[in-house]
Amino acid sequence: MTTRILALCGSLRAKSYNRMALDHAVEVAGDHGAEISVGDIADVPLYNQDNEKQPPDAVVRLGEQIARADAVLIVSPEYNYSVPGVLKNAIDWVSRLPDKPFAGKPVALMGCSMGAQGSGRMQYHLRQVLLSISAVALNKPEVMIGSCHEKFDDTGKLTDDKAAEMIGRLVDGLVDWHRTLAG
Repeated sequence: MTTRILALCGSLRAKSYNRMALDHAVEVAGDHGAEISVGDIADVPLYNQDNEKQPPDAVVRLGEQIARADAVLIVSPEYNYSVPGVLKNAIDWVSRLPDKPFAGKPVALMGCSMGAQGSGRMQYHLRQVLLSISAVALNKPEVMIGSCHEKFDDTGKLTDDKAAEMIGRLVDGLVDWHRTLAG
């Protein structure tokens, strides 16, 4: 049985290394018992509590995608030692939907950065956010790809065997996590 994973990218940049890492995960997902589709957070407007009773279409659509998925993979850079605003905003909006699509949902994290940390501080903060919305974050393996500008070629293909191995193990872990939680 294939695990359906919805992936979210915390960077909107067209040539984002995090998007390239996500593209690699999408490419190899079938080898790990998964199918990954990518959700779009670019059109999610800034959160405004005045609009909670009639959330914007982009928010409703994202919530439905999360609800239909067996698990969620979040791939994100680290901005100012934390979660990028666009990603946090999308999570804030979805967490206000009546059906709480993140509640009980298995979630895995990974990220890239040009520095040595590889998004570790962002992942720590995001784990706190996920806890507050009752998502069930996978603790290990952790995938924090440092010096990412050296690990992709000019076409966006991942060239680092260690990073590729880590991404494969993360997809395996998320598939197993989903199956464990599903009973």
